Amino acid sequence: MSNTSATGRAPARNQDLLRTAARVVGAVFLLVGVLGFIPGVTSDYSDMEIAGHESMAMLLGVFQVSVLHNVVHLLFGVAGLALSRTHSGARTFLVGGGVVYLVLWVYGLVVDQASDGNFVPVNTADNWLHLLLGVGMIALGVLLSRRRGATV
Repeated sequence: MSNTSATGRAPARNQDLLRTAARVVGAVFLLVGVLGFIPGVTSDYSDMEIAGHESMAMLLGVFQVSVLHNVVHLLFGVAGLALSRTHSGARTFLVGGGVVYLVLWVYGLVVDQASDGNFVPVNTADNWLHLLLGVGMIALGVLLSRRRGATV
């Protein structure tokens, strides 16, 4: 018995899971963006800069953040929620966003963390998180949009 519909599309349950995953990821990005602006959750809050490696603010005491970094999280969250309204939008957000995070991971590996080129800013903890986010988002986007019953 095949789990694909007569149209050959993924069953509605998979589309709902894909859209839900995009919604959850988007909501988490929104939460992280907001938390980045809350003193106490973000240590050294008074040392936060608009952008650049001089920002010494640390989300959860681990992840280096700046106003720019937090705003990017907020925008990513809004994009995730908006794009989760459709199957194709949810897939685009998860796969495309995952690619963006893998690019950011590579950027973090090659940029001198003490240079002006580190404008985001990123530290080693951010780099590992970006790798996990990139792989995780792409995996969710691909696996939850696959047709059931199709041979791989």
